[in-house]
Amino acid sequence: MALNDMKCRMAQAGPKLQKLSDGGGLQLWIKPNGARLWRFAYRFAGKQKSLALGQYPIVSLADARQRRDDAKRLLSAGIDPSEERRQEKVARAFPGESFREVAAEYVKKLKKEGRAEATITKIEWLLSFANPKLGDRPMRSITAPEILVVLREVEKRGRHESARRLRSTIGTVFRYAIATLRADTDPTGALQGALISPTVTPRAAITDPKALGALLRAIDAFDHQPTTHAALKLMALLFPRPGELRAAEWTEFDFDKNV
Repeated sequence: MALNDMKCRMAQAGPKLQKLSDGGGLQLWIKPNGARLWRFAYRFAGKQKSLALGQYPIVSLADARQRRDDAKRLLSAGIDPSEERRQEKVARAFPGESFREVAAEYVKKLKKEGRAEATITKIEWLLSFANPKLGDRPMRSITAPEILVVLREVEKRGRHESARRLRSTIGTVFRYAIATLRADTDPTGALQGALISPTVTPRAAITDPKALGALLRAIDAFDHQPTTHAALKLMALLFPRPGELRAAEWTEFDFDKNV
């Protein structure tokens, strides 16, 4: 039977702990010393657990019900309310040491070092997969299984290479945290071999003259970025590695000798 304020106020302490139920797991514990404490009883991973919700009447019946409902929402998302509260306490005890904050600081460092904008964009894109689950967690409290959950979510979308790069990126954030005394170990090291290796499909060189002609005509018809158009033509003429061509400098081109 649901509680009301009258029942909560009038309940008398006895020689033993009394538990008055409000339904949905919410209980008012009446201790022998007269203290009235709200508790939320629930099961998680097959174990019976209890979450403290405050003391009555400082926390009213309506507030206790709201806190119970908040805890139930966490349970429906597969999150243990007690563990969530513990993590929040750790986060408050170590401000500035969350994964999101350390990762942002690391990216800022890369920008100061003059890393290419494309590289920075790629790293920020990868971190966007990790931040929803790891962003607010203190670095020292993050475990390898938690990181694996994040990587598996990316992997399930068929992005096997992205999952592997995300593991590497998370690892660099942890190594930066270790260097700046905000982490003790890099848990990503334990995840080597845990992800699906991407299937690499070798592309055979075009040796048929007609097929090569078709490729050159397709390059000539390319109507997008002029720099990309020029790079495609140079690739067909000079056979450089893509990275060598992207990083080429003007001093490497002799326009007088066409070399």
